[in-house]
Amino acid sequence: MRTGVIAKKVGMTRLFQEDGRHVPVTVLALEGCQVVSHRTTDRDGYLAVQVGAGEAKQKNVAKPQREAFAKAQVGLKKKVAEFRVEGEDALLPIGATISAEHFIAGQKVDITGHTQGKGFAGPMKRWGFGGLRATHGVSLSHRSHGSTGNRQDPGKVFKNKKMAGHMGDRQRTQQNLEVVRTDAERGLIFVKGSVPGSKDGWLLVRDAVKVAAPEGLPFPGMVIEAKGPAPRHEHEDAPAGMVESAAEHAVDTGPSKAEEQALLAEQQAGAGDETTPAIGDENKAAGEPGADDSKEG
Repeated sequence: MRTGVIAKKVGMTRLFQEDGRHVPVTVLALEGCQVVSHRTTDRDGYLAVQVGAGEAKQKNVAKPQREAFAKAQVGLKKKVAEFRVEGEDALLPIGATISAEHFIAGQKVDITGHTQGKGFAGPMKRWGFGGLRATHGVSLSHRSHGSTGNRQDPGKVFKNKKMAGHMGDRQRTQQNLEVVRTDAERGLIFVKGSVPGSKDGWLLVRDAVKVAAPEGLPFPGMVIEAKGPAPRHEHEDAPAGMVESAAEHAVDTGPSKAEEQALLAEQQAGAGDETTPAIGDENKAAGEPGADDSKEG
């Protein structure tokens, strides 16, 4: 298990494959994603990497945090998060800046963020209630949820009752999203599909837990050296606006004629009796005279 990164959601766009099909993607930006601290078994009881991202003003950072950032020789970070790792060999050095090529094209990732807040919403929008009648007997309460309790016993409204209230702004994780392209120079990660949260929101990106890691994944991670150019993977850079070859998928044209015939023969296996005739045969029992004499009516 490697460490993850903190990324900012830039927005959505689309990339193209070689065959001309477009792929909707979400653009994630790494803004100064650096290792701030370590959590060790001897001192803390578990192994983790503390990562910080963004640039915060000094007035918005508490003094203990400023001292921790100064000890790590990193700038003031706006967002800090921890990522559990399995062994000490997965700990990146403190102060290292994580590159966008920490992930590779074709890899599956899990992305955690806070969904878009909708404010105070009624039961019809929040839970999909049908509402009350729009005509007789209802006055000024067409979109209400109706009764919420029982009688004197139990004499209360049970917890978790579906009612009007604050909607959205919940932490959610989108699993098994595919990375289709990375841009180490600009610090961008292109992920197929949508991710939770609004634009300019912070997201936690980590390796997928339900899918095995692909071959060639850098371990313990891909970092940018303090001096010198950023390390690069040995892969061909795709042209601008194109999906990398490792993330392209062929078009599913469906079964061939031979596969259709084999599937049809498998479905008709065991047929040919009086009830179910074989392919090309007629139901002889139905055509015989007197076959329906036993039927009522």
